[in-house]
Amino acid sequence: MIDMAAGVARLGALAASPVVETLGRAFADAGHELAIVGGPVRDALRGVGAHDLDFTTDARPDDILAIVTPISSTQWDIGRAFGTIGARVRGEQVEITTYRADSYDGATRKPTVSFGDKLEEDLVRRDFTVNSMALRIPGPTLVDPTGGVEDLVRGVLRTPAEPAISFGDDPLRMLRAARFASQLGFEVDPDALAAMAEMRASLRIVSPERVQGELVRLLATDDPVRGLRLLVETGLIDEFLPEIPALRLEVDEHHHHKDVYEHSLTVVRQAIELEQRRNPGAEPDVALRLAALLHDIGKPATRRLEPGGAVTFHHHDIKGARMARKRLRELRFDAATTDAVCRLIELHLRFFGYAEGAWTDSAVRRYVRDAGDELERRMHILTRADVTTRNKRKAARLAAAYDDIERRIAELAEQEQLDALRPELDGNRIQEILGIPPGREVGEAYRFLMDLRLDEGVIGPEAAEERLRAWWAARS
Repeated sequence: MIDMAAGVARLGALAASPVVETLGRAFADAGHELAIVGGPVRDALRGVGAHDLDFTTDARPDDILAIVTPISSTQWDIGRAFGTIGARVRGEQVEITTYRADSYDGATRKPTVSFGDKLEEDLVRRDFTVNSMALRIPGPTLVDPTGGVEDLVRGVLRTPAEPAISFGDDPLRMLRAARFASQLGFEVDPDALAAMAEMRASLRIVSPERVQGELVRLLATDDPVRGLRLLVETGLIDEFLPEIPALRLEVDEHHHHKDVYEHSLTVVRQAIELEQRRNPGAEPDVALRLAALLHDIGKPATRRLEPGGAVTFHHHDIKGARMARKRLRELRFDAATTDAVCRLIELHLRFFGYAEGAWTDSAVRRYVRDAGDELERRMHILTRADVTTRNKRKAARLAAAYDDIERRIAELAEQEQLDALRPELDGNRIQEILGIPPGREVGEAYRFLMDLRLDEGVIGPEAAEERLRAWWAARS
């Protein structure tokens, strides 16, 4: 429950902050209006600290720049065409945007930029009522033409205009509904929910980069599962990540397996809990959360119904990694994130072989080598999060097994420097010993020595040279 009296007091404190007072005085002296708008106002009422301050004004971009230049240490006008000027005032980064009265053609997401003259008209064209409140300064005076305070108290996401109009103007707002539902813990208004389902195809006019941006913001919340369910239930996710609803596999009376969709959402939630426990205060690890969400997307394509009621998903890890790479590229994820997610998916089953029977030191080394930098950073978390069984005895056995493999990795790392796992002879030394030039044969020799290192650990350069010569002689 929101304490409105405390919220009003927080608004007063926000208006009295040095940066806000400085800006308010400068714009008033220049004869222009200024208001804090959107998230900072919403969050102040909720009792959440504002990180970035967004302002809106009747001043045009050139006038904004002229007003802020004398009172700021730096300015940037990369958003000038859209009415936005950025500045650093009294050590804080702020953005100030001219009132907008844009129009949309419905064929693209790009608006015809038009500047407005009234604050209320600017507010009613925003995405949700809880983001359509402003605090006029100096004053301060709360401006709420669309009932945002009431919706904030009720915990509801409602569009200022009719949902069909609001989402028609900007289909990306439908994805924002899912993100804000997760971020704020709010319910989406039934009319907006119905419009999201009916208008989901309009999302196709939005660029993959913008869709990816909203997906990343959703996954970075503390409870992305809430928003993910919303995207699946409305069908919106079919437009950019159809592999997720495809996890809802049918189960007949003769063949039974766990609900892969629910399992995947549980893995996401458990991965976040482990991530926050292991790395308190760190930025959300979106790559880990993506891997948790996508780790089983290869199962629908590899499901086989066996005699006796068994169900198998052979090689779904390999299939899933390939599917994830294709999808993440289409969503314009960067190469580093894509590679990390796909490696995690490809390796997520490896541990379960360890749980069935202890590995040799060689197998542990290969696990470390294959996981690389992802082992400590994400692999341990994902593998533990993938255990969702309700059988307490089985869960305890798997947890103990993973405790054991982490212990063995630590012991081997201390003995052998596993974090720098490589052959004991490099490429140049291989060429010297064998008397061969750079080429394919050097690569084959390097792989032989790498396998030797993995299988037997550190044997010393002299022994490695002897084994290399014997391998070369037998090969020749």
